[in-house]
Amino acid sequence: MAPAPRPFNRRKVLVLSASWLAAGGLLAGCSPQAPTFKSTDITGAAFAQDLKLTDHTGQVRTMADFRGKAVVVFFGFTQCPDVCPTSMTTLAEVKHLMGDRGAQLQVLFITVDPERDTLPLLKEYMTNFDPSFLALRPEPAELRAVADSFKIHYRKAEGPTPTSYTMDHSAGKYVFDTNGAVRLFSRYGTEPAVIAEDILALLTSMDA
Repeated sequence: MAPAPRPFNRRKVLVLSASWLAAGGLLAGCSPQAPTFKSTDITGAAFAQDLKLTDHTGQVRTMADFRGKAVVVFFGFTQCPDVCPTSMTTLAEVKHLMGDRGAQLQVLFITVDPERDTLPLLKEYMTNFDPSFLALRPEPAELRAVADSFKIHYRKAEGPTPTSYTMDHSAGKYVFDTNGAVRLFSRYGTEPAVIAEDILALLTSMDA
C-alpha cells in the first residue's frame, strides 16, 4: 500500500498564494516578462504531440483533453517500492500547496509495466494519492514509442520468478502549460514547494 499524502499545510498555501498574487500585480503594472523557474526550462521541446492512451477509467486521452490546465507527466509502475509512491505523494502535496489553483493541475501517471498494470489496478493505485490523478496505460507493443517520445528510459530487471521482476525507469517529471506545450523538467527529489511555485508561476504567465 502506498503511503498517504502528507497533511495539508494551510500556512504554506497562504504564503505561496500571496507571493504569486503579488507577482501577478507586478506583472500587470509593467510589460510582460518571461517567468523565472527553479526547474529546468525545456520550452520548445516536442513531447507528447501524438499522445493517445487509455486512462484507468477506459477513456482514450490526448493532451488536448487537458487544455486550460497545467499537466504533470510521470512514468512509473504500481509495484514500484519507493520512487513512484514518493513522487505521487509529492504531487499530491503540490496540488494542496497550490490552493484554489490546484484545480488547474492535472497529474498523469504513465505505466512502464503494462503487462501487470491493468486498468483496475491503476485505478486503485491512483485513489491512494488524489481522485483527480489519472493513470494512462500503453499497450505493451506501444510502450517503447511512448517512452521514446518523452526520452524516458526503462528496463525490466528480472526477479526470481517470471512475475516478480521490477522496472528500472527515469524518475523525472514533465510539466506542460495550459496550451499543451511542455515547459519544465523537474528532477526526482525536488521539494513540493519548489514544484508548486514553478507551476503557479507558469499559470500566472499564461494568464497575462
